[in-house]
Amino acid sequence: MVVALAMVAAAVPLSSDALRHRIVQELSARMNADIELGDLDLRLFPRLQATGESLKVRQHGNGDEPIISVQRFVVDADLLGVVRKRVAHVQLHGLRIVIPPSRPEPETPVPVATSGGADTKARTDPSFARGVIVNALEADDAQLVTLPDANDAREGKRPRVWAIHKLTMREVGARSAMPFDATLTNAVPPGEIVTSGQFGPWHVDDPGATPLHGSFSFDHADLGVFHGVAGLLSSRGQFGGTLDFISAHGEADVPNFAITIGGQPFALHTKYDSVVDGTNGNTILKRIDASFLDSSLTASGSVYDAPGEPGRYVQLDVDMERARIEDVMKMAVKAPKPVMTGALRLKTKFLLPPGQSDVADRLHLDGQFAIAGARFTNVDVQSKIRALSAKSQGKDVEELHGRVLSNFEGRFTLANGRLKLPVLTFTVPGAEVELAGNYALKPQALDFKGTMLMDATISETQHGWKKLLLKVVDPLFRRKDGKDGSAIPFKIDGKRGDPKFGLDYGRVFKR
Repeated sequence: MVVALAMVAAAVPLSSDALRHRIVQELSARMNADIELGDLDLRLFPRLQATGESLKVRQHGNGDEPIISVQRFVVDADLLGVVRKRVAHVQLHGLRIVIPPSRPEPETPVPVATSGGADTKARTDPSFARGVIVNALEADDAQLVTLPDANDAREGKRPRVWAIHKLTMREVGARSAMPFDATLTNAVPPGEIVTSGQFGPWHVDDPGATPLHGSFSFDHADLGVFHGVAGLLSSRGQFGGTLDFISAHGEADVPNFAITIGGQPFALHTKYDSVVDGTNGNTILKRIDASFLDSSLTASGSVYDAPGEPGRYVQLDVDMERARIEDVMKMAVKAPKPVMTGALRLKTKFLLPPGQSDVADRLHLDGQFAIAGARFTNVDVQSKIRALSAKSQGKDVEELHGRVLSNFEGRFTLANGRLKLPVLTFTVPGAEVELAGNYALKPQALDFKGTMLMDATISETQHGWKKLLLKVVDPLFRRKDGKDGSAIPFKIDGKRGDPKFGLDYGRVFKR
């Protein structure tokens, strides 16, 4: 559009009215669109300069919002440039580009026009093919708007608006890709995107099919807008595709990432490969590789609009094949020292609905995990685990050699700030614990019931007269799986920092 406008303005020294008529006529033919142009002023000395206002470009048959509008433009050229088909500079004020929904593929091929129209003119008019080159085009405070399709519009989806603070394009031609530099504002999380690459050529009939590619940087994005997390994100990457569908891959770093329920910051590094739907901003996350502390994970999923409400859903399949339980605990537990250490494997469905409440209250998880070689960091707790292992085997603690390590396996769900463990097994040499219950994250309240299966009977855990007395109760705790030993029902409640363990008498006498 701008190239054609510049070429017409620079071609011959017409009067303002004649030039205005010529611009409308030429742009209409070249862009295959309806053109509306307000006032136009032409000056020939000391340089050729055309200044216009209220330029609007509408697709034929669409009287609604123009696909391109400019509040004011200035075309600046010199005589030598006109001869060489070069325009020195074009300045646009109030540029607004609207990308309508992509048109569906026609069921039958559309016949190619044999006469008239922009396509024929492009083939027959050498000046159109060669065109005028604009050395530099600048636009300040421009907007790129993508309109929702009919279904999204019915659901109340609003157009997506990209605020482009500064846009500079070079070697702008009618039929070529154009280098550009731009600075944009990202709304959520807030931050500035600096990007450069190539744009075009512009597809008149389907603007969403206009190609672009380049690189970008995104710095100092405050994650605090997502209630429940904190940190400043920086990202680098490349992108390519069309305005409708853009593939992007890159890396992101958050050196001080924190989940506010845990409060302990740590460095988070990610690599990602994604596809962005430019018409609605929905993103397919083809692969994410993240690393933090001594752990790593892979994920895939999507980020998509919430039907009928503001905000977006984040849906992921997360796989932590090589991780450490102490690293994960650092995310969610405020204590400076982790409760335990050990190797962690975890797979989970991750769903984060939109909303203003804390992430911990909105997050949904559904998965399974295994912890191998776990060791409790509290000396007293680990001593009790060691004593449990010894007694469960009918031995004294002094008879055990080496470390006593624990193993965990289970399923879990997290919703509404409550962690539920419908199945959890905990094993040490000589004992296996089957546990089920839930844990409320914010009050840190425990509510679990379980059964401990021991290789030894109750009486075998003691010595002397206690051993003789407890033989009476051995039948009450006999295992139901036919194995030797005992089964002890118990319960855990209280707070995470001060748990209460006790025998579940109700289940003892129901056996």
